[in-house]
Amino acid sequence: MTADVTPAVPGGPYPSAARRFLRNRMALAGASFLAVTGVLALAAPLVAGYDPNAMELAAFREPPSAAHPFGTDFYGRDVFARLVHAARVSLLVGLVSSLTAIAIGSLLGALAGMFGGALDAVVMRVADVVLSFPTLVVIVALAGVLGPGTAMLVLVFATCNWPTTCRVVRGLTLSLREREYVQAARTFGAGRLTVIGRHVLPAVLPQVAVAGTLLVAQLILLEAVLSFLGLGVRPPQASWGNMLADAQNLTLIQTAPWLWLPPGLAIALTVLAVNFVGDGLRDAVDPRGARA
Repeated sequence: MTADVTPAVPGGPYPSAARRFLRNRMALAGASFLAVTGVLALAAPLVAGYDPNAMELAAFREPPSAAHPFGTDFYGRDVFARLVHAARVSLLVGLVSSLTAIAIGSLLGALAGMFGGALDAVVMRVADVVLSFPTLVVIVALAGVLGPGTAMLVLVFATCNWPTTCRVVRGLTLSLREREYVQAARTFGAGRLTVIGRHVLPAVLPQVAVAGTLLVAQLILLEAVLSFLGLGVRPPQASWGNMLADAQNLTLIQTAPWLWLPPGLAIALTVLAVNFVGDGLRDAVDPRGARA
């Protein structure tokens, strides 16, 4: 799902878009939740209180208590410590993968749209090929060759998700290159790369930001699913997905909710918050949503 791809005018109404975003209570709530989650993730060693991988067999699967507010797991590891350290992994994978995919897609899309011809054809055919491969199949294959891990997830997520942004930016560039101010810049001697840097990329930034925000939510959820299946982050490194995998037993679901409820809520609330921010950005940059 992408935002409205109506081209923005350079130097457009960014202050108005910011005001519309700030009036969106759900978007602000999502942004506030993400800010708190990000601070906890960055300060994990300070706020956790325990080493997330330190085992204490005497504290085997203890329920929440004063010593362990979120309880402990099978190995006596503090669930809260693992939860905040896992936030680092999930946010890192989602943000780095999305930023990489957006950067590659925006650059290739702008080049294809501005230069056209053979370059456009090659970029679009490569994008079609990449889109034809199911992400899950690629991850399973690479996990077998390289082994599961954070770096593998970032590589696959970025490689499999740049074509969507590329297509959006290419379409916008095809429209923008016919605008009067772009034609005027070309007439006064500006090269195509200069036009891309000064006019095209700033104009497509709002739409790309919306698409990138929604992509972050998708990749955080996908990382959790893959880690749950054992194809993502390697234990003992904490991930919300592999924390859920430790509680994939009906008896544990009923008797030890502290093992699955915190990571499950963390995934759901983070993805929901990112989607709220994405929806707020989409409404803010959509010219048809502007108010007088």
